[in-house]
Amino acid sequence: RWSCSEAMALILTVAAVIRDARGRVLLVRKRGSTIYIQPGGKREPGEDSLQTLARELDEEIGVALRPGAQRLGEFEDVAVNEPGTRVRAEVFLAEADGMPQPRAEIEALAWVDPAAPGDLAVAPLSRHQILPAVAALSRG
Repeated sequence: RWSCSEAMALILTVAAVIRDARGRVLLVRKRGSTIYIQPGGKREPGEDSLQTLARELDEEIGVALRPGAQRLGEFEDVAVNEPGTRVRAEVFLAEADGMPQPRAEIEALAWVDPAAPGDLAVAPLSRHQILPAVAALSRG
């Protein structure tokens, strides 16, 4: 059992699952990190989830969120860039206009098969929660 003092901090984020024509999912890697994560980020005051997603996708990878993003669900796991912290993401299946490119704090992009992300260093939230959920959609 956890006491209040031992409970892990929780970061709330909004994240996107963007797929290419082959069904691969876009992951991003922040500068100074070795771990790939879903594009997205933290809400700013007054933003709803889709406003946050649109802003983050524009800032991080230079694409415009198309209307009609579908909520995939909420997923939680260990945060990779902040020790002793968990991250909970509200995740949307999203389509975007433009060619994703690393911008702002993003240093690299990768397209992965959600059913087999391979040896790429992928955050637990993506590898164990989000990518399997996307792979299950493809099988469904």
